[in-house]
Amino acid sequence: MNIQLKPNTELVGLEFTVVPQKSATLFPDYTKTLHAWFLDQVRSHDPQLSTSLHDDESKKPFTISGLTGKMGHTEGQLQLLADQTYQWRVTAFSSTVVQWLGQWLDQLPPTIELRFAPLEIQSVGLAIPPTTYAQLYQTELAKTLTLSFVTPTSFRRKGHHLPLPWPVNIFQSYLRRWNEFSGMPFDDETFLAWVDESVLIHRHQLESVKVAAGKQGKVTGFLGAIEYGLTREATNQRHFQRLFTALGQLAPYCGTGHKTTFGLGQTRLGWLLEPSALETLLAQTRLTQQIEALTEILMQGQKRTGGERASKVCQTQATILARQEAGESLGDIATDLDMPYETVKTYAKRARRILKSI
Repeated sequence: MNIQLKPNTELVGLEFTVVPQKSATLFPDYTKTLHAWFLDQVRSHDPQLSTSLHDDESKKPFTISGLTGKMGHTEGQLQLLADQTYQWRVTAFSSTVVQWLGQWLDQLPPTIELRFAPLEIQSVGLAIPPTTYAQLYQTELAKTLTLSFVTPTSFRRKGHHLPLPWPVNIFQSYLRRWNEFSGMPFDDETFLAWVDESVLIHRHQLESVKVAAGKQGKVTGFLGAIEYGLTREATNQRHFQRLFTALGQLAPYCGTGHKTTFGLGQTRLGWLLEPSALETLLAQTRLTQQIEALTEILMQGQKRTGGERASKVCQTQATILARQEAGESLGDIATDLDMPYETVKTYAKRARRILKSI
C-alpha cells in the first residue's frame, strides 16, 4: 500500500476499504474478532511488540473501529452484504506502533480473515493525517472544542460505568495517554483542577446506551456530540489553554474512555453522527436487552437466588442463549467467551430447561 510514514511520525489514523467475500450475520460484539485479528498480525510480524501490547493492560497505543457502510437487516440482526464496500479504521498514537504499521502496510495480507466472513482489503488510506505530539502542541490556541462520539463511550469510576462526558473525565482520559506516549508529560493534578474550574459545556446532544462488550459484560455509555468552551479567566493561563487545544486534537487518534481497542469511544472532531454507527448500536442494544431479560428470568428459576456467583452464572447462561438464538453457533460462542465447548453446551441446555419449567 502506497502510504509513506516519516520516521518521526508518532500518530496516524488509517482507513481500510474492505469487501466481504460472502454475506454474513454481523454479531453485535464482532469488533472482538477484528481486535484479535489485528493483534495476531502484530504477533506474526513483531512478537516483542505483541507481548508488550498483551501484557501491559494500561499501554494500548492503538484503537480500532467497527465496520461502517451499508448493512442489511435480517430478524433484527445486521448483515454484511457480499460485494458491498465497508470502511474500517485503525489508529496508532505511539512511535513504536506507528513504525510497525508502516512496515506492516508493505506486507499487508490480501484479506482480513474473520470467522463470520473474510474481508478482502481493496485499499488503505489516511483517515487522520500523520503527525507528532510536538505538532499537536503547537496547534493554534482554541477557546472551544467540539467532539462527536460515534460509538458508545464510557468511563470507569469506582468500579462502575460513568456514561457522561464530564470535562474532567474527558481530559483525564486524553492526558493519561498524552503523558504515557508523548514524551512531554504534564502534571495531571494541576491541569485537571484547571479543567474543573475553567471548561464549560456549551451544548450537547447525547443519548445513553447499553451495549454488549467484553466476555460476558455490558457497557453503559453515551453517543452523540458535545461542545466545550473556556471561561474568560481560563485564557489567562496560556499553557493550560495550549494543552486543552492539543488534547482535543489528540482525541480522534486515541479515542475516549475505555475499551477503545474494541471499537468503543470512537471520537471525531466536529458535530456529527454516523448513521451506520446508529444501526450497529440498535443491534447491540437489542442483544443487551435480550440478555438482561433472560438473566432476570433465569434468576427467578434459581433455587438459590442470592449471591454474586448465582448472578454471574445466570448472566453467562443468558449471554450464551441470546447469542445462540441470534444465530451464533455454540462453538463460536465458546471460542469468543474463552470457555470449554462442553461447558457452554451444558449452560445452554440448563438455561432452556429452566425457561421451560417457569
